[in-house]
Amino acid sequence: MVKLANTETAAQKKATRAAYGATLAELAAEGVPVVAVDADLTGSTTTKKLADAGYAGRLFNCGIAEQNMIDVAAGLSLAGNIAFTGSFAVFGTGRAYDQIRNTVCYSNLNVKIAPTHAGISVGPDGGSHQMLEDVSLMRGLPGMRVLVPADYAAARAALRLAAATPGPVYVRMGRAAVPCVYDNEVELEIGRAYVLREGSDVTIVANGVEIREALAAADALAADGISAEVIDAFSVKPLDGATILESVAKTRCVVTAEEHSVIGGLGSAVCELLAGADPVCVECVAVRDRFGKSGEFEELLGYFNIDATAIVEAVKKVRERAGLC
Repeated sequence: MVKLANTETAAQKKATRAAYGATLAELAAEGVPVVAVDADLTGSTTTKKLADAGYAGRLFNCGIAEQNMIDVAAGLSLAGNIAFTGSFAVFGTGRAYDQIRNTVCYSNLNVKIAPTHAGISVGPDGGSHQMLEDVSLMRGLPGMRVLVPADYAAARAALRLAAATPGPVYVRMGRAAVPCVYDNEVELEIGRAYVLREGSDVTIVANGVEIREALAAADALAADGISAEVIDAFSVKPLDGATILESVAKTRCVVTAEEHSVIGGLGSAVCELLAGADPVCVECVAVRDRFGKSGEFEELLGYFNIDATAIVEAVKKVRERAGLC
């Protein structure tokens, strides 16, 4: 098992986006030819930290022009740079989708799409800014890898992986501060999922901010005598089918949990895997085919039924359907 945060560290909270600029600065200091291209949000995305660390010449602010941002990153990659793009997820993937598809992925360029403020954790900014379709968009692109880190340490590891992996990589980061899950120096792998808690009665596959909800749900389920195995599907594409199938062979039922639409994201990826390998009962905890809504992050988790309580209810439902209770 991968090394997790100790009790003291786990009590701390950091946003995944906070790792972005700091990690780029670390990579630059190590001699990695990283550059950042942003769309007038260098403070919010934290790419400004790259310039603040003494690498101002590696930060390119394109203004409010996300499509141009992707094209500039593509050009920089062709000049030998590892180009990371910023902006909010709703603009950095949605508004620039054509450029990501036809300029970056079609030519397999070394560009990393790494927006922040994904999902409902944007909170009061509302449905226009709460991007819930990005994993679906990026997962469907040939050659694109998709990473959804659970905490600051995982985001740092994801960004370092992206820099070390030739070709397009998508790293999804959020706005809200979330509890630490992993050890500060954790090293993760593309194409790997991680068993955070072993169990025998149900498999919970989650990622991103839903990891904290899945672990809380596992605690609540344990009090009811249900042993939940919690897996962090940090890498949505490629998905670690072997780890998930090994767990399912024990538990015979699955709940997926994600801060994303129920359509096209982690739940869809897991269902596709199981349909072709080991069909079992599945319940998907996700936002149900709708846009977001303005509100505080913690409030919205409950409103959209993607909090720990919703995961507990989904576990009991899937076990009943599977005839396991």
